[in-house]
Amino acid sequence: MSIRRLSSVTHALGWFKARNRAARKVSARLKGDRTGAAAIEFAIIAPILIGIYISAYEVTAGYSTARNVLKAAGTVADVVTRQPTVSKTFLSQMFDAAEATIAPHSATGMTMKVSGITIDSAGNARVLWSWNQDGGVPYSAGSTAPVPDDMQSPSSFLVRAEISLPHTMLLFLGSESETRSVTIRREFYYRQRLGAEILCSDCS
Repeated sequence: MSIRRLSSVTHALGWFKARNRAARKVSARLKGDRTGAAAIEFAIIAPILIGIYISAYEVTAGYSTARNVLKAAGTVADVVTRQPTVSKTFLSQMFDAAEATIAPHSATGMTMKVSGITIDSAGNARVLWSWNQDGGVPYSAGSTAPVPDDMQSPSSFLVRAEISLPHTMLLFLGSESETRSVTIRREFYYRQRLGAEILCSDCS
C-alpha cells in the first residue's frame, strides 16, 4: 500500500472517530436535557385534571341542589301544618317560598304537590285534599296515601309536600364529556300543629 493511500485511510478513520465522538456528545446532551418536559407532561395531564375538577364540581352542585329541594319540601310542609285552614291562594305562596329556598340554584321546571292526609282509627291513610302548582288536584279525595311507618299513627293528620326539580350536570367520562339530566324528587311529612286536621277551603 502506498504512503498516499495509507494516509487517506488514516484520515478517513480519524474523521469517523471524530464524528462518532461528536454524536455521542450530542446524544448525552439530549439525554440530560429536560427543557420542555414539564410542558409536555402538563399537556397530557391537564385535560384529565380539568375533567375531574369539573365533574366533581357538577356532582357537588347536584348534591347541594338535592339538599335544597329537601329543605324546600320540609319548609312548605312545616308552614302548612301551622295553619288552621289553607286555600289555593295560600298554597301558591308556598310555591314561591319553595323557589326562594332552592335559590341560588335555578328553580326552572320545578313542580310541587301538597296533600292533606287523614289517618283513621284503624291506621288507614287517605287523601283528604291535594293541590299542585297549576291549581289542580293531583290525587283524588279518598284515595289511599302512602305514609312512612313511623308516622302512621291512628286518628292523626299529616301534610305531605312533594317537590320535583330537573337538574342538568356536565360530566367528563375519559376523553369525552356528557350532559346528563336528572330529576330530583323529595317529599316531606309533617303532623298538624293545630286542631284535629287542616282543611283546604277550595282544593276540591
